[in-house]
Amino acid sequence: MAKNRIMIEDDFTQEETWRVFRIMSEFVEGFEVLSQVGKAVSIFGGSRIKPGNKYYKLAEETAYLLAKEGFAIITGSGPGIMEAGNKGARRANGQSVGLNIHIPSEQKSNKYVDTLIDFRYFFVRKVMFVKYAKAFVIMPGGFGTLDELFESLNLIQTERIGNFPVIMMGREYWHDLIEWLKHSVLKTGNIRKKDLDIFTQTDDPREVVSTIKRFYEKT
Repeated sequence: MAKNRIMIEDDFTQEETWRVFRIMSEFVEGFEVLSQVGKAVSIFGGSRIKPGNKYYKLAEETAYLLAKEGFAIITGSGPGIMEAGNKGARRANGQSVGLNIHIPSEQKSNKYVDTLIDFRYFFVRKVMFVKYAKAFVIMPGGFGTLDELFESLNLIQTERIGNFPVIMMGREYWHDLIEWLKHSVLKTGNIRKKDLDIFTQTDDPREVVSTIKRFYEKT
C-alpha cells in the first residue's frame, strides 16, 4: 500500500510541474501578441445582455468612439457586452481583441473579434487585461465583471499598479453598490474616502473618451 501511495504522489507532483509550463506558455503568447496592439481600453460586462438592450448599445457606441480615437478594444471575446465592445471596434475599423477563457460552458468567441487569444487560466488572462489597457470601462454584469472591477480598484489602492481610469457605466445599475460602499464599507473604516475617487461614473460614451484623454494629457 505504501508503495502505491508514493507512486500516486509522484504522478501528482509531475502533473503540477508540467502545469507550470502551460501557465508560462500562456503568459508568453499573451505578451507577444498584445505587445503589438498599442494603446488599448478593456471593456467588461455581462455575457447575458442581449443585442437591443440599452447597455449593449451603450457599450457598442463607447467602443466605437474609443476606436475612432485610436484605442484598441479588448474584451473577454464572448457574447453580451463583450460582443458589443468588439462590434463597436470593428465598426470603427479599429483593433478588436478578444481574450477567451476555457470554461465548462465552452464560451465561444464572438464574430467581431479580429485578434483572439485563448486562455485556460483566469489569473493569466486578468494580467493581460491590466497590463495592456490604458483604462477599464465597466459595464453592467455579474460575478466576472465584479471580479475585474474590484481587482482593478484593489491593485490601484494598494499601489501594485499605477493609477489609470476605471470608468463605470450605467449609473442606475451601479447605484446600490456605490451606496453600499459609501454607507457601509466607508462608514466602518474599511476604505478611505479618497478610495472612492479611484473610479468615476458616467452614462455618456463621449465622456468616457474625454476622461481617458484628459487623464493621459496630465501624465
